[in-house]
Amino acid sequence: MCPVRNVIARFGNKWGFLVLLNIHEHGTIRFNELSRAIPDLSTRVLSSTLRTLEADDLVQRKVYPEIPPKVEYSLTPIGEELVPIINELTDWATRNLPTIVKHREKCEK
Repeated sequence: MCPVRNVIARFGNKWGFLVLLNIHEHGTIRFNELSRAIPDLSTRVLSSTLRTLEADDLVQRKVYPEIPPKVEYSLTPIGEELVPIINELTDWATRNLPTIVKHREKCEK
């Protein structure tokens, strides 16, 4: 079992980065707030993404015994440790996107 592939596959998908960064930005956030923060993410996929991140101990879920139920999400210590790495990757992608796009276009001709 490759540890890099095993771990990155769980949070490095299309939505995992955005969910982690949004939770980090807010500190603690409720499901509906997170859903509004990423409007093109369906609630079904958001729920699945949160469950995966929680299962890997990157996100913690706190349920308050209220009616209606109140649930908040925040990052765990290892989730917080991951944020600077995601930010580095985001910075790299932003810096290199023009070159990458230009090369793709050249290769597709």
